[in-house]
Amino acid sequence: MPRATLDLETSTSEVEAFLERRIMRTTITTLIIANALVLGILTYRASLSPGMVGLLEFLDNAITWFFVAEIALKLYVYRWQFFRDGWNVFDFSVIGISLIPGASAFTVLRALRVLRVLRLLRFVPMMKRITEALLKSIPGMGAILAVIILVIYVGAVMATNMYGNTDNVEVREMFGALPDSALTLFQLMTMDGWSDILGTVTDDGHPYAWIFFLIFIFVGSFAILNLFIALVVEALTNEQKAALDEQMVSLEAAIEGRMHEAAASSETIEGALEQVEEELEEAETGRVEILNLLVEMRGEIQALKALIAERGS
Repeated sequence: MPRATLDLETSTSEVEAFLERRIMRTTITTLIIANALVLGILTYRASLSPGMVGLLEFLDNAITWFFVAEIALKLYVYRWQFFRDGWNVFDFSVIGISLIPGASAFTVLRALRVLRVLRLLRFVPMMKRITEALLKSIPGMGAILAVIILVIYVGAVMATNMYGNTDNVEVREMFGALPDSALTLFQLMTMDGWSDILGTVTDDGHPYAWIFFLIFIFVGSFAILNLFIALVVEALTNEQKAALDEQMVSLEAAIEGRMHEAAASSETIEGALEQVEEELEEAETGRVEILNLLVEMRGEIQALKALIAERGS
């Protein structure tokens, strides 16, 4: 069998073409969603009748064996290339776990097959661009996350030193130790209950605590967290620009191809016109020759008439 490819545009065998058909991918996606729903309903098995539980387990096993057949066909077609795709490795691992005897403790992992629906992202252009933009922004998000950790650490050290040495149980739970202070400041950064935290610290004898907390909120929440949005927007803009550039390149290539076709057509038309002109010239030449021949024949006829007239007289 010819070497198969992992893309959806080309196929080298009938089995590969069958696996890459749209109806096949739609069927698998539908079964993935159905399997996830079945597993979700089975979490209520205590309130279901034994017949319903048996039916759902039968459907779960039938769908699982369908996935086993799909994996087997893919292994037959793609061979070792199958494991070059991360989604294929994920499917193989999850389905393998679901086939382990007595693997009821891993049943929840079988529901992870619903994540294969994310493969549809590559077939929807806009969703594909958004996903690629998010993936490309991950390195930048890591840098911003490091800045957030640094700000939280510095703020936690300051808050522990300023508010941790107290007899107030609530304040000590929030700022009594460095991890507690870091967790409280992270909560402040999300703007969750910041007024209660500020009020508790202020009532503990720190009337100017609002200065520290407001500065931290402005820096951590309004400034740094918004960098995530700016990064994603920039990535989306760059991805959109790249898509537009790609479309422009395709359009230019199409225009150039049309121009070549037009040039070839004009050359063909020009050649045909030249041929017609040559044929017209040949026809004109033939017409002149015929006229000359007719003139000669007319002269010969007149001479013949004169000869006949002489002999008759």
